[in-house]
Amino acid sequence: MSQEDLVRWKPLSFTHIEYVEGDILGFILAVSSLFPIFILVSFVTHIYFRREIHTICFLGGIFVNEFINLFLKLHYRELRPKGVHMTHGVEYGWPSAHSQFMSFFMSYIILFCYIRVKHELTWLDKLWKHFVALVMFLITVMVSYSRFYLKYHTLSQVFSGLLIGCLLGMIWFTLTQVIFTTYFPILVELKVCKFFMIRDSTLIPNILKFEYTASLQESNSRLQMTTKKVS
Repeated sequence: MSQEDLVRWKPLSFTHIEYVEGDILGFILAVSSLFPIFILVSFVTHIYFRREIHTICFLGGIFVNEFINLFLKLHYRELRPKGVHMTHGVEYGWPSAHSQFMSFFMSYIILFCYIRVKHELTWLDKLWKHFVALVMFLITVMVSYSRFYLKYHTLSQVFSGLLIGCLLGMIWFTLTQVIFTTYFPILVELKVCKFFMIRDSTLIPNILKFEYTASLQESNSRLQMTTKKVS
C-alpha cells in the first residue's frame, strides 16, 4: 500500500471539498475554495438591496464565464487528477472553474476601480484602490492554489483557468464600458425595470456622497415640515 493510499481525506462541513485530515494549511485552502460561493451570495444580496443595473450586468458576465468554462470542459474532456477525490459535478478538469471564476472577477474589479471610478480622489481613495487590487490578486492566487494543493486540478488546468478568466473578464468589462452602458438608460425605463426599481447610477461620479447628500436634504426637509405642523 502506497503512502498516498494511507492519507485520509476529510470533507469540509456541509461541502464536498476535501482536505487531508490534520492539515491546517489544507483546511484554510479548503475554506478559501468557498470564495466563489461567498461572492455569488454577495451579488444576490447587493442586487436585492441596491437594484443597480451595472451589478446585474456584471453578474451576467459571471454566468457567461461559467458557461464557457463548462463548454470547454465538455469539449476537451481533460480528466482531473486520478484516484484522490470522489467526483461531484463535472468530472473533467480543464480549465479549473474556480481559478477561471476568480480571475474573471479579479480582472473586472481591478479594471472597474482604475477605469470606471473617475470622481476626484484623495490620496486615501487612491490607496484604497491599490489595496482592493492587491486583496483581489491575493485571494485569486489563494483560491487557485487551493485547487492544485488539494489535488482537484493539475497546474496546467489551474493556469489555463486563470488566463481564460482574465481574458474574459477584460472582454466583458470592455463590452460593458463601451456598449452595454449606453443601453442602461433605455433599459431602466422599461416597465419591468421600473416595477423592480432597477436603477442606473453610471453618470453619478460618487454614489456614496450623492446618496448621503440626498438623504440629508430629505431628512432636513421632512424635519422642517414636521416643525411647521407642530407650530
